[in-house]
Amino acid sequence: MMNISKAIKAYNKQWQHNAVAPPETGDRAFSPHAVLFDMDGVLYNSMPHHAVAWQEAMARFDLDMTAADAYATEGARGIDTIRMFVKQQKGKEISIEEAQKIYDVKTEIFHSMGEAPIFDGVMPLMQKIKACGMRVCIVTGSGQKPLIRRVARDFKAFLTESDIVTAYDVNRGKPHPDPYLMGLERAGDLRPWQGIVVENAPLGVRAGVAAKIFTVAINSGPLPDSDLLDEGANLLYATIADFCNDWENLAKCCAP
Repeated sequence: MMNISKAIKAYNKQWQHNAVAPPETGDRAFSPHAVLFDMDGVLYNSMPHHAVAWQEAMARFDLDMTAADAYATEGARGIDTIRMFVKQQKGKEISIEEAQKIYDVKTEIFHSMGEAPIFDGVMPLMQKIKACGMRVCIVTGSGQKPLIRRVARDFKAFLTESDIVTAYDVNRGKPHPDPYLMGLERAGDLRPWQGIVVENAPLGVRAGVAAKIFTVAINSGPLPDSDLLDEGANLLYATIADFCNDWENLAKCCAP
């Protein structure tokens, strides 16, 4: 409870003298109306599969990528990651269409590995969010259409397809703020202080912070906590189940 209160107080400082902050909130700008979830590594325990798929796909095109690289670049659009690796390792630019061909191979490998399970705590957390009258949205860098269709199916009790932002919806993916700003728009034209981002990747945390949204990090992978905290995460939990268990304390701290 103490850490949550301190985190919210620190977040609110950026709005105290900001002309765009609503006057009715005074020095307590944080008043969430929606929670914006990343997908892989937050909703699904899918990153181990993604890491293997990335390594195998990139190797087929004579590109080196480690499991650590897969986790470090998680959250970015796949085509952006591919173009970056080609530029770094081959010293040339490739088109979006060429990158898409490599990404299609990665997608095929990923889907041959079976469905990744939903993390414990996700469903009850969404139920709590809905009970608070808040919206649930998903903001992912994925462009894998079968996976996006699965999200719409698995979480249909909490959202519709229009509540999902994907790689196809933005010109600039994470770590730019664009995906989360679009998530706020989809959630009802909300302002940054009216949202909560839930992320597990450094690039995703950086995107949430760049959008000036209160950002909760879930360290579901092998990265050190410092990789997420150094990007500016306001809170950090080891699992999303831990965040679910702490939700009532967060809700109390931001209640009017």
